[in-house]
Amino acid sequence: MGQGSEIVGSETGVTDILKDEGGSMKDEDKRLRGMLVLVVLTSCLSVAGAAVSADYPTRPVRLIVGFPPGGAADILGRIAAIPLTERLGQQVVVDNRGGAGGLVATELAARASPDGYTLLFTSMPHVINPHLYKKVQYDAIRDFAPVVQFVISPLMMAANASLPAKTVKELVAYAKSRPAPMNYASSGSGASSHLAMELFRAMAGIEMNHIPYKGTGPMLTDLISGQIALTIASAVPLTPQVKAGKLRGMAVTGPKRSPLFPDLPAIAETVPGYEVVNWFGILAPAGTPAAIVARINNDMNKALAAPALKDTLRVQSADSAGGTSEEFARIIRADFAKWAKVVRDSGARVD
Repeated sequence: MGQGSEIVGSETGVTDILKDEGGSMKDEDKRLRGMLVLVVLTSCLSVAGAAVSADYPTRPVRLIVGFPPGGAADILGRIAAIPLTERLGQQVVVDNRGGAGGLVATELAARASPDGYTLLFTSMPHVINPHLYKKVQYDAIRDFAPVVQFVISPLMMAANASLPAKTVKELVAYAKSRPAPMNYASSGSGASSHLAMELFRAMAGIEMNHIPYKGTGPMLTDLISGQIALTIASAVPLTPQVKAGKLRGMAVTGPKRSPLFPDLPAIAETVPGYEVVNWFGILAPAGTPAAIVARINNDMNKALAAPALKDTLRVQSADSAGGTSEEFARIIRADFAKWAKVVRDSGARVD
């Protein structure tokens, strides 16, 4: 083996070459030695990471979902697990860890080994919760590596048929004409339905009272019966009620009309700049090898291009997304800043 190989492969070889005639090392040479040792270590880690990535996966992969079975996150997470299982060649097991609006699952994923065998299926609460809860045991940006955005789904503004206003423009005028603020419902304080309505209220310049419920189910029951007149919520549970004529769909919250609901205008057509798009995607613990992140991103993008999966997602009122992990990271950072302001202005807090 030549001298060059000895220098790259041995810290002792580097040290010997840098010693002066008296057997000691000069300060400048010590600094150079440190830099060369760092290069050696980095090279070793890169080789080790490549070896791990080449074998991945050799056992089942856990996909943590932060909400109980039956909800939108659970349904979409299970849909995502099917093509990912097929492409990885290992079972992707959905692990429901409900609690504290997704906090329990997110903290569990943040502490998991960054080896690609634990992934997190998450949505808007990932960027909302850090501003909503006093004690959060993770950093939503630094502790995770975005992998891929799976779907996007607009929220829907829906009303009981008894509400006199039938359009967003009429709703704004109706709210401004009332002597007392009208009420609106949400699935809970700090939930996306609460904050989406607070953003609408602020941008439209109207006063409204928030009535929080303990979940979407009880809220829908009172909305259908007329106990409460208005909400903005996930389109997934609202769509069947609108199609059945039990509720009136008024608008969607995306920046423009959704192909999923072509007859509904966007709120932004009346309140320029208004936009709330719920996304669902996959994250990995920070430090997960880049090659593994790229592998899963590539597999999911191929899966999302299949017409059959697109059709399955449309049934759930969701549109396939995909894209690079860097694009998903930008979305997460932008929403983190956006919802920080909405939470602060709304005064929402969960202790």
